[in-house]
Amino acid sequence: MSGTTFVAKKLSHLLAVVLLVSLGVTALLSQGGTVAAQILGPNANAGQIAELERQLGLDRPFAERYLSWLADAVRGDLGESLLTHVPVTEVITNGFAVTFELMVLGLGIALLVAVPLAAYTARNVGGKIDTIATGVSSLFMSLPSFVLAIGLLYVFAVRLGMLPVSGWVPLTQDPVGNLRSAILPSLVLALHPMATFFRVLRSDMITTLQQDFVLTARAKGLNTAYILLRHALRPSLTTLVSLAGLSIGSLMTGAVISEVIFRLPGMGSAIVNAVTQRDVPIVQGLVLLVALTYVVVNTLVDILQAVIDPRVQTS
Repeated sequence: MSGTTFVAKKLSHLLAVVLLVSLGVTALLSQGGTVAAQILGPNANAGQIAELERQLGLDRPFAERYLSWLADAVRGDLGESLLTHVPVTEVITNGFAVTFELMVLGLGIALLVAVPLAAYTARNVGGKIDTIATGVSSLFMSLPSFVLAIGLLYVFAVRLGMLPVSGWVPLTQDPVGNLRSAILPSLVLALHPMATFFRVLRSDMITTLQQDFVLTARAKGLNTAYILLRHALRPSLTTLVSLAGLSIGSLMTGAVISEVIFRLPGMGSAIVNAVTQRDVPIVQGLVLLVALTYVVVNTLVDILQAVIDPRVQTS
């Protein structure tokens, strides 16, 4: 399979997934209850509800409403909130900056800790650091995110008073304050993928270090650090790259928990509020962005894998 064909195939999959996700969430939110009834409150009568549904276009058939929304979305118009009349793009812009920063920091922390630690422990299997790191990673993998969040919040915010309990400071307003408000929720996002990255990369590097080409490099008297970085790390990165892409989904899920616990104005909080209020345009826009981000990142990961290992294209 040529590189162009490979990329074209991945892009077609990307488009199909985004369309199916937007259709699915619209269908789910159209089932049970009405937005008009929630807007008007419990004292509204059937006539008032029907009139508001007509004004909002909710009385049209589902297929017509979805296709109309999709046509507008292609042009960059995602509509406005049914409840607050705030443009969906404004809600997305405000929330995405927060969530994106948390995800980047979380993924960065996970990789910065997991990669060097995995390389070191793969070279020193059974050592004290290997035993401790393996045990701690198992603990992080077994604990739910909300437990880790509450634990970190209690230690660093309540007991030590080093970091704020909640709230968000924009990066443009105060970089130091922004880092203080972002570090705890980002660390909550990082712990699960960090443990997974460490264990997978450690296992792959242990296998790679037993390969003939590594043994030959050792026989030549090459430096241990050079062998780890030049000969063992790259062949072991294929699985890690896949996991890093797949972790985008778990980071987004974790962002919902972190943003609710730490009271952050990100996409996670916006989705929870919109789903609770059945604000369909907000949910459609946010879920579309989440799905688009997820499949774009995974498409880029697949392409990166093909660059690291050209055999991926053939398979």
